[in-house]
Amino acid sequence: MSYPGTRGPARPAGERTGANLADLLERILDKGIVIVGDIRVNLLDIELLTIKLRLLVASVDRAKEMGIDWWEHDPSLSSRARAEVEAAEQRERLEHDRLAEENRMLRERLAALEAAAAPPPRQVADTPAETSGEAGHGEQEEGR
Repeated sequence: MSYPGTRGPARPAGERTGANLADLLERILDKGIVIVGDIRVNLLDIELLTIKLRLLVASVDRAKEMGIDWWEHDPSLSSRARAEVEAAEQRERLEHDRLAEENRMLRERLAALEAAAAPPPRQVADTPAETSGEAGHGEQEEGR
């Protein structure tokens, strides 16, 4: 049965709508759809706030074709990415430990070299000033 002004026969509610919705969803996921919007808040020609909204609806395969794969590298979403982050942290800890050990060894070597190159400590009785009488001369000047 057809009514004037309609395109086809009347159908029970939900029958054709479900098929159209499924077709529409399949087409959107296959091709992808981008929704873009900007919100700007100005007060007396002074921009106070700008919010840029970008929404992409597509299938995972279509997103990968477009070069979008951020979910594969996000540790909170991917166990593989989480394992990569943990491995990198482990390598960083090992490198830190290696550098700390090398630093300790270099400090010990430097201390040993400084100790070997340092002149022997001078003894008070063997100083030339005391044996030549200059120390007494200094005392006389202080007494003046």
